[in-house]
Amino acid sequence: MKSKLIVMQALVAGMMTMHAAAQTPPLQHTPADLVDALHTTFGKHQARAVHTKGIILEGTFTPAKEAASVTKAFHLQHTNSKVTIRFSDFTGIPDIPDNAGPANPRGLAIRFTTPDGNFTDIVGHSFNGFPTANSDQFRELLLSIAASGPGAAKPTALESFLATHPLAKTFLTTQRTPASYATITYFGVNSFKFTNSKDKSFFVRYQFIPEGGESILTPEQIAKADSNYLTKEITERVKKHPFRFKLYAVIAAPEDKIEDPSIAWPNTRKRVFLGTIEVNRLAANTTTEDKALAFNPRNIPDGIETADPMLDFRAKAYPISVKERQ
Repeated sequence: MKSKLIVMQALVAGMMTMHAAAQTPPLQHTPADLVDALHTTFGKHQARAVHTKGIILEGTFTPAKEAASVTKAFHLQHTNSKVTIRFSDFTGIPDIPDNAGPANPRGLAIRFTTPDGNFTDIVGHSFNGFPTANSDQFRELLLSIAASGPGAAKPTALESFLATHPLAKTFLTTQRTPASYATITYFGVNSFKFTNSKDKSFFVRYQFIPEGGESILTPEQIAKADSNYLTKEITERVKKHPFRFKLYAVIAAPEDKIEDPSIAWPNTRKRVFLGTIEVNRLAANTTTEDKALAFNPRNIPDGIETADPMLDFRAKAYPISVKERQ
């Protein structure tokens, strides 16, 4: 796995000198092809294909009164939910150091479970946008990384890909490294259609904002950080006191790209406060628990629909990856 990380670090270091142009047409591949591409890039193992290294915590979600104005979804009405949260590092490398550049963006996956046993999931990460417009292009990006090791001929496959996909280059070269999983904003980069009890609909994306504010490491702090500093920090933090995120629905304007997760919506968009997530304890974090816990952004209730085609594609890829963990 270390060789995979060395390749990733070398690629990130060399990306800042490239120039960008227009995007190329997407390819056509299956969800199984995407999962295979993840393994080609990061290595094959009986764990998650991506965001492999992580930690599970638990807490409570309290919906805000404003939430019912945009959706009739059961977990966003008046009843508190239990939440199960998994913070994670990017890549499919199980032992990736927390202070490695390719460990960004950090992942946040959350399951809301109401007292009657109903549940729904949200999956996000700590960057406002996805590297590509669709899953086919994401697969192409992954394979270009796998083919662009230190000994690859110039221009490498990755250099060629990024020359025609400027947003992917921005994604790979402008990440921020948090001081804690609890001190960075997370984004649900795919779009959903919310419908309220009056049948009025809104296109939205999720945003999780840390209640205590953001804290981002400097390059010097990153270099000195422990390879497991995020895991250690969040473990000690939650032992001392709970921490919280404010969950918002960012409302799309007519000109926003609903179907393209690589294009971030402006910060000026209206936000509706959906509720507060309080994280107050560690889960058991056994290997069995981690393998069994499968978040899927297509696990959605009445009042929420997918609006981005990538979500439906991802929903088919998740079970393939989950089956490989067993």
